[in-house]
Amino acid sequence: MTIHIEDLKFQCIIGILDFERVKPQDVIVNAAIEYDYKDGFINYADIVQIIKKTMLKSQFLLIEDALKEINLKLVKEYKAIKSINLKVTKPSILKGCKVSVSDYFNSQS
Repeated sequence: MTIHIEDLKFQCIIGILDFERVKPQDVIVNAAIEYDYKDGFINYADIVQIIKKTMLKSQFLLIEDALKEINLKLVKEYKAIKSINLKVTKPSILKGCKVSVSDYFNSQS
C-alpha cells in the first residue's frame, strides 16, 4: 500500500537567509509512503501531524536536513514503512518560480 500526502501547506521557519530565520514562510510537503499492509494500516492524519510538528519545532536551516529528519521520525514510529519519497517546496522564496528539494528513502531491503 502507498499513502499519498499531496500539497500539505503550512508556514514555518526554514532557510539560511537572514529574513528566513525571522518570519515563517509557506512550505508545501508532498510524500508517498509505501508500507506493508499485513501489519495493519497507517493513519495518514498521524503522518501529517508528524511532518508538521517536525518542521515547526526544528526550524531547519536546510530543506535537506528536514527531509532526513522527517524520514527518521516516520520510520522510527512505523516499522511497516518500506520506502518514503518526500518533497519540500518553498513556493515564495524566489520570484517567478517554486523551489523544491526531494529525496527517496528505502527503509527495508
